Amino acid sequence: MSAMELTGMIDFDKLDDLARRLSSLVPPSVREGREELQENFKSVLQTGLAKLDLVTREEFEVQRAVLLRTREKLDELQRTVADLEAQLDAPLPPRH
Repeated sequence: MSAMELTGMIDFDKLDDLARRLSSLVPPSVREGREELQENFKSVLQTGLAKLDLVTREEFEVQRAVLLRTREKLDELQRTVADLEAQLDAPLPPRH
């Protein structure tokens, strides 16, 4: 995923809120440059998120559905194999 795609996915309101929260944790003696600090936090968060190997929610849901279908098929195949093994283990009827 490119940085451009990630930028389109980021909720900047949430990022701003997180940057505000981080800047509020700074001791009062350092708060004079609070707006600048908040912007620095925001920039660091954006850069960090851009470096992550992320997928969109849509891509995640598609892969989740594929995995669920695969799991269902695997379960079905396991039942079929168990049934076939049971048939092989069953005693043969006597021949006349």
